Amino acid sequence: MNKELENLFLKVLDQNQQKLFRICSVYSKNSEDTKDLLQEVLINIWKSLPSFEAKSTIETWVYRITLNTCLRFCSKHIKKQERFVSIDNISNTSVKTEAENEEQKEKLIQLRNCINILNKGDKAIISLYLEKLPYKEISNITGLTENNVAVKIKRIKKKLLNCINKTL
Repeated sequence: MNKELENLFLKVLDQNQQKLFRICSVYSKNSEDTKDLLQEVLINIWKSLPSFEAKSTIETWVYRITLNTCLRFCSKHIKKQERFVSIDNISNTSVKTEAENEEQKEKLIQLRNCINILNKGDKAIISLYLEKLPYKEISNITGLTENNVAVKIKRIKKKLLNCINKTL
């Protein structure tokens, strides 16, 4: 691979790594799976970079690869029923005692749990929306019209709100 493609890859990685990590985290059960999934996404981007035709922005193209990789990852895990209990969200960090931080953390956990209940298409759309992508870019990535994206986001928000209210 030539130096120009390598520089493009590094630029894309530098500008989008955190966003890609957050999208991967929606489709994985724990931090190790998220890291594995992100690594698979980056490999797929690297392998596909020579075929990038600039029909869309590089970011749109990268998000499309990310979502496709995440959806394939989910399909593999559904077929492969795990035979052990995974222990999620264990960390060695100190416990924060501030009530505000705990409340914020609890809300994020509730939101993540509710997002995990959504179907794959809705997960993809809300993940991109939470990354503050404009409807037009979400439309380009998902293949839906902008109006359809707007309607779906409104419906997904309503589903998430109902889900969060049920857990309160």
